[in-house]
Amino acid sequence: MATLKDIAKAVGLSPATVSRVLNLDQTLSVSARTRQVILEAAEALQYEPPRSRNRANVQGLSKIALVHYLRPDQELIDPYYVALRLGIESRCQALKIETVKVYHAERLPEAALLQGASGIIAIGRHDDEEIAWLKRHNRNLVFADFSPPTDDFDSVESDLILAMRKLLKALSDVGYQRIGFAGWVDVYDGVPSQVPEKRCRAYMQWARETGCYDPRFCLTGTKTEESGYHIARQILAEPDRPEVLITANDNMAIGAYRAIHELGLRIPDDIAVASFNDISGAQFMNPPLTTVHLAAQEIGETAVELLLEQVGGRQLRKRLVLATSLRWRGSTRSLPE
Repeated sequence: MATLKDIAKAVGLSPATVSRVLNLDQTLSVSARTRQVILEAAEALQYEPPRSRNRANVQGLSKIALVHYLRPDQELIDPYYVALRLGIESRCQALKIETVKVYHAERLPEAALLQGASGIIAIGRHDDEEIAWLKRHNRNLVFADFSPPTDDFDSVESDLILAMRKLLKALSDVGYQRIGFAGWVDVYDGVPSQVPEKRCRAYMQWARETGCYDPRFCLTGTKTEESGYHIARQILAEPDRPEVLITANDNMAIGAYRAIHELGLRIPDDIAVASFNDISGAQFMNPPLTTVHLAAQEIGETAVELLLEQVGGRQLRKRLVLATSLRWRGSTRSLPE
């Protein structure tokens, strides 16, 4: 890797002058041509300033273990989590940090995988036993897309409850009154939880507040396309079906679209559809899907930055919430001008 001395030798100037030019010191009295020669030499020699070259390694972050709560096959069919992981990996690549992927399995991961890493990014929801296991084998730990109910860890996620209320308000503002929901309950060790997932809880609270809660139109299954299909078929079989169906992720919306089309109904004329995640294919559905954009890639990138700060000595824990935004498309009525 090129040094300041290498560049200085190549251009016939002192290392001090080269350093000041590369650090954009505007008080240095040199010609524009000299600055250009130094910059071109630095680029040709592939020079990187120490602050970017050594930022991760100097702070002791050379390898990150990505511990996923999904199995590899489950992640591959969920574009949201693929984007989140790619956000982590692209940031690590830029910082020259090695990554090792550890996916969910029947047993807890091998301790050596965690102990051999400089830090861990745990992706998705982990139960208390898994969290304790991770903490026991590596003290540098950040959660992405999940915040444990404690202040002991760094985490970054979206506020799904606020996002749901934003979506419900927008749907109400364009005149929808009967709003259904298709979601899931979280599963721990293969056993469904008694507590609905956040989006479902937010929907139920809003529906009760507005006096329109109907258990026939709030159903849960799994977070898959097939589940979205079956739930949509069940809700659409009711004679007083909702005007709009919210699905908790875009995969379920794809299944709902299939059910609606099979029944010969039109979107959004007969029933509208709105969803969450804003996967890459959402804008190409027929019609394009109205969905809440969750910043999956940015969550992954931020998790790396949190881990970098933590390894660098920050003691105060951070719990970050990234903003969501509504992508209004043809699966719902047009927004007023």
